[in-house]
Amino acid sequence: MTEFIKLSQKWNAEPNAPNPHIELKKSILELHFFLNPYQFEVYNEGDRGCLQFSDYSRFRFTDINDEAWYKGECRFSTLAPSWGEFYLVQGDFKEQQETTPWQYHVQHDASLNNFLFYFRDCAFECSAKNWSFKLVS
Repeated sequence: MTEFIKLSQKWNAEPNAPNPHIELKKSILELHFFLNPYQFEVYNEGDRGCLQFSDYSRFRFTDINDEAWYKGECRFSTLAPSWGEFYLVQGDFKEQQETTPWQYHVQHDASLNNFLFYFRDCAFECSAKNWSFKLVS
């Protein structure tokens, strides 16, 4: 069984060109991306968000886009509540259905949380202890 808990509340990535990229800072992984000013008026075009993952063990970007997701070609297409959101994934992470290699920081600890964020042309996955969101100026 796979369960998704939506974590992106009152924010999300820009739908057209979110430009996600990471910065590694010892045991913290930062995922930077443009925020969605169309859905959330509190943000202006060009505002950036940052997800910080503490005590992460691994991460990866996988090739997927909204068209493939809606066609059912993504491992979570029929399971995830909606496209373009940031989730905590509990239960079966269906890793056997994705062959993109992980980038490891430390040996993977199966007790860590699995996070998933669908962007326009890719998905970001990370296994970490905790996460937080902040606005980056």
